[in-house]
Amino acid sequence: MAGHSKWANIRHKKAAQDKKRGKIFAKLFREIMVAARMGGGNPETNPRLRAAIDMARSHNMPSENIERAIRKGTGEPGGSGEHMHEIMYEGYGPGGVAILVEAMTDNRNRTSSELRHLFSKHGGNLGEAGCVAWIFHRKGFIQVNKEDVDEETIFEAAIDAGAEDIQDEGDVWAIYTAPEDFFHVKESLESQNIPISTSEIAMIPSTVIHPTPEQAEKVLKLVEILEDHDDVQKVWVNMELSDEILEKVAVDA
Repeated sequence: MAGHSKWANIRHKKAAQDKKRGKIFAKLFREIMVAARMGGGNPETNPRLRAAIDMARSHNMPSENIERAIRKGTGEPGGSGEHMHEIMYEGYGPGGVAILVEAMTDNRNRTSSELRHLFSKHGGNLGEAGCVAWIFHRKGFIQVNKEDVDEETIFEAAIDAGAEDIQDEGDVWAIYTAPEDFFHVKESLESQNIPISTSEIAMIPSTVIHPTPEQAEKVLKLVEILEDHDDVQKVWVNMELSDEILEKVAVDA
């Protein structure tokens, strides 16, 4: 789990860029729609929908868009009930970095072909189902800036709320939870006026790879291109980033 905050911060910057292009709203709309279709339109009884709505609101997605996505997912009046397939694609990037791609598509063959081409074109290869999924585990992830809370307070608050682990990751505290405890821990911290900078249900790698700076840059380029694909929702990697790469990413952002 070490270093996930670094990856989360890069993804946060990418999401901000996507928002400017309007692309982030399309991805959020699809996630809300599929979550509603699978678990119903009530976020109080559908944790996935609740998480999707929280993420949409964090990006200032208009309420009418959220409501329309729910209606579309459940097939209620004003929605089409459009069917989308959820698929996990697995592969490797430069340097042997494991890559897990969450996608939603209405055409599996098209998406598989296009993603295989992108992997191949940018120094990676799309693998068979199960080739890297075993490396990743679904966890609740909450990030709190150190400047906002001291060590004793965050440890006591998070552990009491049911967090599995708390790690010192440079400028932030990284809190990890079981997926089913995510909302309880998040709401408990918020009730104690502890500011949360990032929160999500994430795919956390159990082992990480430390690629060379050149390999890392190629992986980041591949991830950026994959995330730009219309059918891709999220991309996860088991790459630990060096300070050198982080500085370069900050300059390029």
